[in-house]
Amino acid sequence: MRVSFDQPLYTGDVVGLGTLRVLEAVRQLNSTKPVKFYQASSSEMFGSAPPPQSLETPFHPRSPYACAKLYAHWQTINYREAYGMFACSGVLFNHESPRRGESFVTRKVTLGAARIKEGLQKKLVMGNLDAKRDWGFAGDYVRAMWLMLQHHTPDDYVVATGETYSVRELLELAFSLVDLDYHEFVEFDQRYTRPSEVDVLLGDASKARKTLGWKPEVDFRGLIKMMVEHDLELARRERFAATYRRD
Repeated sequence: MRVSFDQPLYTGDVVGLGTLRVLEAVRQLNSTKPVKFYQASSSEMFGSAPPPQSLETPFHPRSPYACAKLYAHWQTINYREAYGMFACSGVLFNHESPRRGESFVTRKVTLGAARIKEGLQKKLVMGNLDAKRDWGFAGDYVRAMWLMLQHHTPDDYVVATGETYSVRELLELAFSLVDLDYHEFVEFDQRYTRPSEVDVLLGDASKARKTLGWKPEVDFRGLIKMMVEHDLELARRERFAATYRRD
């Protein structure tokens, strides 16, 4: 996460120590009322580790956010083993939907393409276009979280599609869905790159498939199409509101 380089202390406190605070509260409450704890671990913990990445892959975090997530991940394992807590971690690869924040790359692209199509924006400024990610639908991944918490024993799982696409391919698909060529609208800005890049994230979710019976239902094209259609509707409303104000 680029922003974690700008706010490393805040990131470590919220992401790392924040998880520890919750784990300790669960430990104390567990004596009177059983609690199940789910830790949202991240594919960013793998960093520069070679793909495909599974729970057997050595972690190599490349940002303050990733380091804080790794701290939280291991604290979850520690509390599970030390206190017998039902604590599990889902190492989730990038999971997206129309609800994704506008600063995240997928939503930045789909909303940018929609606004350019509707004449509300002229350019889209991006960072590294060659970074590759394993993008899936958030709804599928939430179902995986639920399955982890219903399983009879707590454990850790990678949740991913097993397919990877570059930011460049994301741009090409999103803009093609609105009949535009991204080359005409996208500009590069060094400010949107990280001090240490993560080149490729590609998850191996075979354990979740085998143990939980989970598999993704929405593919990459279906995901981006869903997001573009949502953002086109937002852009059309924005254009209509702007026209109404002028009139």
